[in-house]
Parts: sequence; structure tokens; C-alpha cells
Amino acid sequence: MSKPQILNPLDAIDREGFSIADVVAPDNIEVDFDHLKIGDVYVRTLFVSGYPRFVVPGWLEPVVNFDHSLEISFYIYPVDAKTTLDDLRRKITEMEAEISTDIQRGKIINPSTEAKLEDAKALQEQLVKGVERFYEYSFYITIPASSEEELNGVTKRLESVLGSLLINAKHTTLDMQKAFISSAPFGRDLIAITRNMDTTSLATTFPFTTAELSSDTGILYGINSQNDSFIIFDRFGLENSNLAVFATSGSGKSFFVKLESLRSLMMGAEVIVIDPENEYKALCDAVGGEYINFSYGSPSKINPFDLTQVYEKGENQLGLKILTLHSLFKVIMGELTAAQEALLDRAILNAYKAKGITMDPDTQDKTPPLIEDLYKALIGMETTEAQDLAARIEKFVKGSYVGIFDQQTNISLKNPFTVFSVRDLQDALRPIAMFVILDFIWTKVRKDVRKRILVVDEAWHMMRYPDTAAFLWSIVKRARKYYLGLTTITQDVNDFLSLDIGKAVVTNSAMRLLLKQSPAAIDQITETFYLSQGEKQLLMSAGVGEGILFAGPHHAPIKIVASQDEYKFVTTKPQDMIDKKNEEVFTSPQSASVNETVALTQK
Repeated sequence: MSKPQILNPLDAIDREGFSIADVVAPDNIEVDFDHLKIGDVYVRTLFVSGYPRFVVPGWLEPVVNFDHSLEISFYIYPVDAKTTLDDLRRKITEMEAEISTDIQRGKIINPSTEAKLEDAKALQEQLVKGVERFYEYSFYITIPASSEEELNGVTKRLESVLGSLLINAKHTTLDMQKAFISSAPFGRDLIAITRNMDTTSLATTFPFTTAELSSDTGILYGINSQNDSFIIFDRFGLENSNLAVFATSGSGKSFFVKLESLRSLMMGAEVIVIDPENEYKALCDAVGGEYINFSYGSPSKINPFDLTQVYEKGENQLGLKILTLHSLFKVIMGELTAAQEALLDRAILNAYKAKGITMDPDTQDKTPPLIEDLYKALIGMETTEAQDLAARIEKFVKGSYVGIFDQQTNISLKNPFTVFSVRDLQDALRPIAMFVILDFIWTKVRKDVRKRILVVDEAWHMMRYPDTAAFLWSIVKRARKYYLGLTTITQDVNDFLSLDIGKAVVTNSAMRLLLKQSPAAIDQITETFYLSQGEKQLLMSAGVGEGILFAGPHHAPIKIVASQDEYKFVTTKPQDMIDKKNEEVFTSPQSASVNETVALTQK
């Protein structure tokens, strides 16, 4: 009678007296100085001995996604901070002594020593402040193959990939058995070849999770360039709905904002844009929006003294309006003394009284005064300081700036997509016009609460004057209460972030987009946004439409993408605009005869 077959090998432990090791162990193991042969499988283990100086999150992705099976093991050992600081202090002293000796002997300083000294001092500062912790880190890679030839070929390809990442990997020659155990899932590091790392550097080596910015609702913002996942979320679901965009010229910042505006419009949000360069005209026309050109000869007017836009029966709005006018006229008139501010306040009140408007709410629905009425009120005071103030605004009444703020308001925000263009105004007038337009929009937002996005392109214009900057900051602070998301865009990062208010605008923006940065601004960007060295390098070398998107406490690398139809409406590349214009000419009915002429000429 034949011996019964054992289907479950574990049953053999009891029936035949085998141990678990006998069941799972391979038939044979051959140990060579440069590889192991376990059964029919050849394996070789590499250890990483050298790392690049700068890395970005997910920098090990080429290794993780290598087109061959690999076994990768990390070992992380926390190190006592005091021991690390003592070692750092000794190393810093040694390197400083080496540099000092080289200088005394007239030798060229070793650049490698200088770089190491700089890194050591920076790490010492971070450890003392408690910003970073210190670890020892081991990194092993085991390569399995079906033959020795395949093993050698895969090893060379892997070493090539590691070399492209500036990683120095070596064979665990004459120690392959311990190396294999170290890379197996036993948690035993028998090789113990470690490298010192701080918290930030260590975090970038972890390859099994990536930053995710995705939710079940919202719009598509782009593709996560680290793992090709979609970045989808609703900005109105964050702690506030504000967005700050920083980038150099031509890096794709306006392209991104126009895409977001178009997609938000489709999801039911109203969009209002202050456009300094007519970049939003094509998009506005495509969605049937209202395009308001704010200039000398434009029929569209906004009266900064207007109260009818915010009038509510029984509510006194005059006091708030006068405070806003004070800020506006400080921008127009320049620095004012306390006596001049008092005269200006009295003149504004007199201008309203001349129209029958007082602090009584019942009078505030009457026709408001114009800047001409303020000019007359100042002239009527017949004092030297009042005459000086009148002279400062005379050009708006009967000088070169006539036709801008000297008529009653005749526009309204009824279209879900509205663009205010200030391109045709001089640079000196743009901050003033943007202030007046922002005030007009803000009064509408407070009166009629809806889901809205307000885009202020080239916001650095507002940062040029303390009062306009303070007004923009007040909107940033209060926008959340009125279901408003404020988007500020600037390419002059240094001008924007050099002011405390500029930094406050960034701090109170739950969303922040950083695209390609100039070398002159990168240090300030790094300090403001607490970027790692890898993220800093990413922004320096980013292509068009690539950068880092921050949303609340999370951030991820982003690549902005658009469909062909979206691209036609949002692109502002000169060549694209010329091609589009030529396409319109040759496809319009009026160009039929031209096309026929071209065809005859070709024949």
C-alpha cells in the first residue's frame, strides 16, 4: 500500500517529526563571495554608502518603480540629541581647524570641507532649536534573478539608476548571507552600515506614501507629479477660501487661475476678476461674461462716494464709507498731517451734507456727491492747508485725470463672470483704480452673500501703498464670513513678502501655489513657506505649470493640465494668440474671398 500524500506541509511536523524550518527551508543554499544561490534563485544585496546632498520628496521613486522585483529594507535608529550635538561640535571644530590651517599655509580650501561645515552648522542650529531630530539610517536592496547572467545584468541597470540619483551603492562582498537576512522581513540589521540623517531628510526617503490632495467634491486643480494622482478638492471646504499664487513671469500662474475660475464657474461659483493686462478677455467672452474696461473714455464708471450700493433701511453706512474714503485719498494725496486729515474729514462730511446726506440712515439713499463736490468743499474752506489738499485732487476734477472717478456709478455685478480691466490706466493710477474697484466689489459682497471667487491679478500694485495694502488685508481677513474666496497673484515676490501685511495675506490664505521661482526670490520663499532643500530645488528647476500646491496642512507637487478646449480660452502665449487670430480670420465668412484667392494663387 502506498504512503498517503500530505496536502498540508504543516501536518508533516506531527506525522513525520519535521520542524517548521524543515518545511519552509530551501533544498540548498550556495554562498558565493558576491551572491547567494537559494534553491534555483540567485540573489545579490547592495548597501547604499553615499547619498546626494539635496533631495526632493519621492526621490526614490525610480528605485521603487524599477522594472524588476527588488527587496528594499530601511532601518531607522533614533539618536540622542545630546550625543549628536557633542559629535557635531567636535566635527565643526575639526573642519574649522582644517580650513584655518589651509588658509595659513596658502593652500586652496577644500570645497567639500566648506560644504560639510555649512551643513553641519545648519543642522546644529536646527537641533538646538528642536526643529529637527537626528537618526541613523540603513538602506539595503536585494536583487533576485533566475540566472547569474540575469543577476549581473539587472545589477548593472540598478546601479545605473542609482547613479543617476547620485546614490553610491556597493556590493556586500563576502557578507552576502548577513546582507540577505538584513534585507529580509526579520527586522535584523546584521550589516549595520548607517548614515546620519535629520528628520526632513529622512522623511523624503520613505517611498510607500505620497502627499495626497484629493477629495470626493470640488474641481480638478492638476496632477500630482509625484504619483500621477488627481488633485481634486473644494477650496470652500478649507478653513478659509483664500489663495495666494507666487511665480515668475511666464511660469503659468495666470493660466492656473483662469483654469480654476472656469471650472469653479461650472460648479456654481461666481467669479470676479481685476485684470491689469487684459489676460481674461478671451475667457470672459467664451463664457458670456461681462468685461468692464476701466479707463478715461470708458462708459463704465464707479463713484467712490456711492452709498446706494450698500444702502439698507435703518442702517448707518456713512461712517464706514468715510473711513474707506480716508484710505483712498491718502493714496491719492500722499502723506497727510493730523491737521490735514481733520480738514479732509470735515470736507467729506460737508460734501455729503451738500447733497442732503447725514448720519441719519434715512438720508443715505439720496444721490451721493462726486469728487468735484469734495474739491469745492476744500476750496470753500479758504485755508492754506485746505487749498493744498484741493490742489492734490484738482487733476481728477479738471485736469489730466478727468473721466475716471468724476461720475455716478452705472455698473452692477449681475453677471456670474465679471472682469474689470485696468490695462489702459497709467501705472500711477492702477493702485487707485484697483482700490476703488475692490471697494465697490466688497460692498456688493457684504450686501448679497453668495459663493464667489475674487481674483486680484498683480496684487503687488496694492502693496505699494500702506493704505491699499491694509484694505486688501482687511478683505483677506473677512472674506470667509461672506462666502468669498480671494485669489492674489504676484510675480514680484520680494516686494510682496517684504511687508508684514504681505506675509499676513499669505498666512491667512489656506491655499498657496508656488510655481517656478527666480534665484533672487527663492531664499525668501523658502523662509516664508518652510521649504526643504529638495522643495527649494524643485521650484528652481520647475517647468511651466509645475510647482507645489499647499492646501491647509497638506501640500503636494502639482502639474497643471487643461483640455484642448480649455487651453484655447486660457492661454496667453503670444504665438498661441497669433495662431488663434489667424484661424479666426481664415474661418470667418468675410474671409471666404481671401481663401479663394489663396487657392487660386496656389494653383
